[in-house]
Amino acid sequence: MSAKKKIAINTGGGDAPGLNAVIRAAVLSALNRGWEAYGIRKAYHGLLGEAEIVPLTRDSVRGITHLGGTILGTTNRGNPFAWPTKRPDGTIEKVDRSDEVVANFRSHGFDALIAIGGDGSLRIAHELSLKGIPVVGVPKTIDNDIEGTPLTFGFLTAVYVATDAIDRLHSTAQSHERVMVVEVMGRDTGWIALFAGVAGTADVILIPEIPYDLDKICQKVLERERLGRRFTIVVAAEGAYPAGGSPVFKDPDTQRLGGVCEVLVSQISQRTGKDARAIALRQLQRGGGPISYDRLLALRFGAAAVSCIEAGDFGCMVALDPPDIKSIPLAEAVSRQKRVPLDGDVLATARALGICMGD
Repeated sequence: MSAKKKIAINTGGGDAPGLNAVIRAAVLSALNRGWEAYGIRKAYHGLLGEAEIVPLTRDSVRGITHLGGTILGTTNRGNPFAWPTKRPDGTIEKVDRSDEVVANFRSHGFDALIAIGGDGSLRIAHELSLKGIPVVGVPKTIDNDIEGTPLTFGFLTAVYVATDAIDRLHSTAQSHERVMVVEVMGRDTGWIALFAGVAGTADVILIPEIPYDLDKICQKVLERERLGRRFTIVVAAEGAYPAGGSPVFKDPDTQRLGGVCEVLVSQISQRTGKDARAIALRQLQRGGGPISYDRLLALRFGAAAVSCIEAGDFGCMVALDPPDIKSIPLAEAVSRQKRVPLDGDVLATARALGICMGD
């Protein structure tokens, strides 16, 4: 590599609080080394002629650390290995355009790519690294489901938002003697539900790692009723499902999860006779600026990604290794989904507090 490097940065998948902080740290770290930095808009769209590639300067990243979203834009429908392309008859087929991405990356003279994304985006980055693009990944997801790092930036902000919502629902649930079922994000994992549920003193927490028994949930509701606690807070991860059953999908074709809170409200109301209401937080957990911890973590990740480039450490992902940041192979990071451990201390704490986990 030449002393003066030209790096590219993109953001892919669902947005998360802290994306702009990573971009700012990476850009400033590069510029302070005398390098050039460019942003690829909308994940890989910019490398396929369907969006822009823009220079990133000090002015570009000034005052963005606290902002939610991403100044580069993002998409969860931008896999260059399966690019949606319209046929003449109007139907859509998936086409492999990864060779175009590699060719255009090289034609722009880029020396490295910082790919900021969740498990899907990092899998794409890993595949592109195998095709010769020098890649450093940065783990981004509110779901906290990426292997090799105990925390991803955006996760604790999502937990904070969910906990605040649960706190607010306590008073209205108690006033009306209702069961409130709060659905939070997390896809196939229960990290947000578990952390926010424990912090928000929920009575029932349902996570995909523990298929639930509806009878156990209703028993908890009725037990609280007998004790004079005539309201119940249920926190359900969007991927939670009953033993012997399957998750609820808002869109089965795209496997988009959502709607378990409505199902539970109907079932709990019928079984217990209690008035029950459903609240799905959905994208509220993604929006807004990052809390201070996520800002700091994102800034550390962005600076560490540039350090990896300087060291020639490619095909890797930066990861938290308390109290430091390290790099791990991308292959390791995408090898499996990080799920809530059934012997973990947060789950043990929930059970010690008497929280029903649905089993």
